[in-house]
Amino acid sequence: MKKKILAMLMASVMVLGATACGGGSEPAADTADLPTVGVLIYKYDDTYISTVRNALEAALEGKAEVIMQDGKGDQATQNDQLDVMIEKGVDVLAVNMVDAKAAAGVVDKAKEAGIPTVFFNREPDTEVIQSYEKAVFIGTNAADAGKMQGDLVKKIFDANPAYDLNGDGKVQYVMFQGEPDNPEAIARTQYSVEQAEVNGVVMEQIGETQVCNWDTEMAQKAMEAMLAANEGKIELVLANNDGMAIGCVAALSNIGYNTGAEGAGFIPVIGVDATDAAKDAIANGTMSATVLQDGQAMGNAIAAVCVNMAAGSEALADTEYVFDETGVCVRIPYAPYEG
Repeated sequence: MKKKILAMLMASVMVLGATACGGGSEPAADTADLPTVGVLIYKYDDTYISTVRNALEAALEGKAEVIMQDGKGDQATQNDQLDVMIEKGVDVLAVNMVDAKAAAGVVDKAKEAGIPTVFFNREPDTEVIQSYEKAVFIGTNAADAGKMQGDLVKKIFDANPAYDLNGDGKVQYVMFQGEPDNPEAIARTQYSVEQAEVNGVVMEQIGETQVCNWDTEMAQKAMEAMLAANEGKIELVLANNDGMAIGCVAALSNIGYNTGAEGAGFIPVIGVDATDAAKDAIANGTMSATVLQDGQAMGNAIAAVCVNMAAGSEALADTEYVFDETGVCVRIPYAPYEG
């Protein structure tokens, strides 16, 4: 019993000693003075957006506390997440809209709360952004991606006349679109074909535009159906993003095309994003080209602007970014990628 009491006394002394000298460990980092950035992502499992959000988190490390939420492709979910962010009193919002047409509601709530808001990637109407003096947009010019795809079509078919399978001097193509009402998807779809035609390529679409919501598996199934109905007639695949392009490559490889093997049939597939999977496919000879959408540059830009706006500074203070003619939009440039 005496030994037990002695052990308890010694333990008490050790606890008191540890309290007096701070426990012998480094104190937790003080983040009380860092601003809080509330980030709303339209869908975590989008490959390109994953690149952006990882870059954003890395760029904000040590500069801000980050609260990030996955909208899971549902605008109602994102609306609820927005309300929580506002209740938490975040210093700035970074919003990747599920539905860009719902941005007016986000602006109204952010404006009422006085929270600066940085929209990114999925572009709201310019008038909506301009309606709030503390709102900006960081993204790309969607038409440029389409035009670069059109330039790639010209380059690829000039270099490979045999890709005109029926020798009719036309390019029979299938189109894979991200979403039916997404402005970026619409622009990429339109301008890829228009630019190819400006370049002198005669374009002829096979079947209807396949709307596959940026999804690889959905695009693969749609491409399998297109091939079943039109095998031997398709000479080109244009996809609004690399996810869908990779799905089309998988469908082609399943019937012996685009395997990378010598002598295998080949149909050019052109995407957008330059994801790692697309770069690998291009390197392996199973995909022709893509258009680089620089997720790292996008994340860095969002971070810099968020830090500025959280501090009450001008959005582009001490950066090399500039607004376009709208006065509220920063454009991250695209670039063609052929490996």
